[in-house]
Amino acid sequence: MIRDRYDPVDLFTQIPKLCLQFEPVLSHLDRLLEDDELFGAVKADLARRAAGSLTRGRGSTPVEVILRMLVVRRLYGWSYEETEHFVGDSLVLRQFCRLYLEPVPDDTTLIRWANLIGPQTVERLNDRVVELAKTQKVTRGRKLRVDSTVVPTTMHHPTDGSLLADGVRVLSRLLRRAQGIIGTGAAVGRELFRNRTRSARQAVRQLHRWARQRRESTKPHPGKGAAQRAAAAKEAMKAAYERLLGIVQRSQRQAQRASALLRTAGGEGAKRLVKQFEALLPQVARVMSQARRRVIEGVAVPAKEKLVSLFAPHTQIIKRGKPGRDVEFGRKVWLDEVEGGIISRYEVLAEPGPDSAYLKGSLTGHRERFGKAPELLTADRGVSSPENERLAKEAGVKRVVIPYAGKAPPERLAQERERWFRRGYRFRAGIEGRISVLKRRYGLGRCRDHGEDGLSRWVGWGIVTANLVQIAQAQAARQTA
Repeated sequence: MIRDRYDPVDLFTQIPKLCLQFEPVLSHLDRLLEDDELFGAVKADLARRAAGSLTRGRGSTPVEVILRMLVVRRLYGWSYEETEHFVGDSLVLRQFCRLYLEPVPDDTTLIRWANLIGPQTVERLNDRVVELAKTQKVTRGRKLRVDSTVVPTTMHHPTDGSLLADGVRVLSRLLRRAQGIIGTGAAVGRELFRNRTRSARQAVRQLHRWARQRRESTKPHPGKGAAQRAAAAKEAMKAAYERLLGIVQRSQRQAQRASALLRTAGGEGAKRLVKQFEALLPQVARVMSQARRRVIEGVAVPAKEKLVSLFAPHTQIIKRGKPGRDVEFGRKVWLDEVEGGIISRYEVLAEPGPDSAYLKGSLTGHRERFGKAPELLTADRGVSSPENERLAKEAGVKRVVIPYAGKAPPERLAQERERWFRRGYRFRAGIEGRISVLKRRYGLGRCRDHGEDGLSRWVGWGIVTANLVQIAQAQAARQTA
């Protein structure tokens, strides 16, 4: 049964000699999280866990505790295991999470509850936090700056060989689990469950050796016979890929046969394995196809068609030309920030296209949240286009500060040298610092959750926590002023 909260206990009054109290920011954050709308949005999602969760069954971990522990986790950059440990070990955090002297929820319990909160709910939580920022006069929405960033997913650097080896390794692991359900009778045979991981790894090592030799042959001043060595290495790489593809194909056939046998076996364990096989086999087939096209047939595979991770298939190849990071692997996120350091809106983009396509959504979203257009709109030159400047003026923006892309005409150069334009562009630079803080402190430097929904949740909780802290810091600064 879903419980709202534990009966209040003030631990600080029970242990007066320790002089326990919240630090100023944590104290204001504690009061912000008492908001009923934040509580209600989370409770509505948690109630979807099972029919009758609100009225039947033993008492759950309270909604209030789950909400606060999820915020604490992102506030301090902890894993679920660390959150369980440190909250249980601290009287201050027990009081903040409204846990009191009750047992701390296990990390796996917290994971299950957290996965019930949908990405759309986290967006609504951020909308409510923006409302709180307006109410507390942290922002009025008079200035808007926009920019994009990339949130990388957790994965190794992708090569076709390593992805094929990953497929064999995971299929072999699932086959080992299937063996415990199907058995190894005479009708099945042991060959069905053969582990081909070692063979795949040996083939990948050969690929790496031939690839290194080919690179060395194409360096400046490689010496005599370099062209012949490079050609020989290329043919050897092709032969090694053929061998690796054969290993993967045999593992694929084993998995397909085991999946068919599991369907007839029945039972919950068999159903779970069948679902895992059905999710993985199409991805392995896709990697085989792209490797065959690229290496064997010599056809260039477009970046949009490439699968770069079996475990995070939603990962995209993003080329932004940043120094030292020419290519990034993850998802592009669009951010709207208003004065006061509040991220008023965010969006995980479906495609990593040019930034100029997303300004219209920012203007619409700003009007929905603040009821009017911003007085100042600023962005970098990647957003620059005559269409965007027209949209901003039609929306009612008084000052549009977006540098001209390309060679600007003399009248535009004169405008960009004016004082108001230069001051507005200095304000734009602040979003670079905000993105840096989000990456370093609130987890947007790398997504640790799985799946596309997991990435959206990860980004959302980081931004919600950052906004809450920004409001709490502003309130604490007013008190000390």
